[in-house]
Amino acid sequence: MSAIRRAHGTGRPMVMGVVNVTPDSFSDGGQHQSTELAISHALTLESQGAHILDVGGESTRPGATPVSEQEELDRVIPVIEGVRARSACPISIDTSKAKVMSEAIAAGANLVNDVQALQGPSALETAAQLGVPVVLMHMQGTPSHMQVQPTYEHVVDEIQQFLLHRIEVAQSVGLSPNYVVIDPGFGFGKTLEHNLALLAELDGLVALGYPVLVGISRKSMLGALTGRKDPKERVSASVAASLLAAKAGAAIVRVHDVAETCDALKVLAAVEAHRVGGLKDNGDHV
Repeated sequence: MSAIRRAHGTGRPMVMGVVNVTPDSFSDGGQHQSTELAISHALTLESQGAHILDVGGESTRPGATPVSEQEELDRVIPVIEGVRARSACPISIDTSKAKVMSEAIAAGANLVNDVQALQGPSALETAAQLGVPVVLMHMQGTPSHMQVQPTYEHVVDEIQQFLLHRIEVAQSVGLSPNYVVIDPGFGFGKTLEHNLALLAELDGLVALGYPVLVGISRKSMLGALTGRKDPKERVSASVAASLLAAKAGAAIVRVHDVAETCDALKVLAAVEAHRVGGLKDNGDHV
């Protein structure tokens, strides 16, 4: 968690690589469905520069059908065990189920990434007992119907209020505020305009003081902006969105295209370092 907190607000986010062990995820469903394929993909993402590997066994795309607890466990636990046996890279478990959280951590995962912000049965108490970092994400509705006319009066304010409330609730059962990461939930019960407002005002969320995770990679908002219907053709737009998130101070960017994102972030970091160094060297501008 210390590395995540150090990345907060610096413009140099950690890169979280997506490892979907699902048949129906919106971008790469079925591509890494077997245990060995998923492990191989995770190790490839690490070699490309991923700082965290996010393993998920249940799709949360719009309209997705829930899976049983046992099916989710059968998908993710062998992958986590296999990656941990071959790598020390931090692993995140993308789940909202308490038992999946606890068994994933026991299998070698280090972080819980919950799109329901610990609102599922026993999730809150389980996360507090596990004592690991937790990503609390905002979602309006559920994946099955979240994109059916999502509405807000003031989207940025409402999401900030929701996340602060969930942090308060988590603290009340013993979860350390130092272990909290927040995620505005791009595409989870938001229109294109809602998503653009969140990205434009992301620095306000960063200013709350908690590390911010941004997951925009290949999402439909980028397809709407570029006209790219195939998620796999949204790599350039995804990288651009990650750079904007980095500039706003995001601590983690969750992406499918790790190599491309890492290359772009290296360029951004070099330019920022040169800019700061230049200002320090010129007394007229200090």
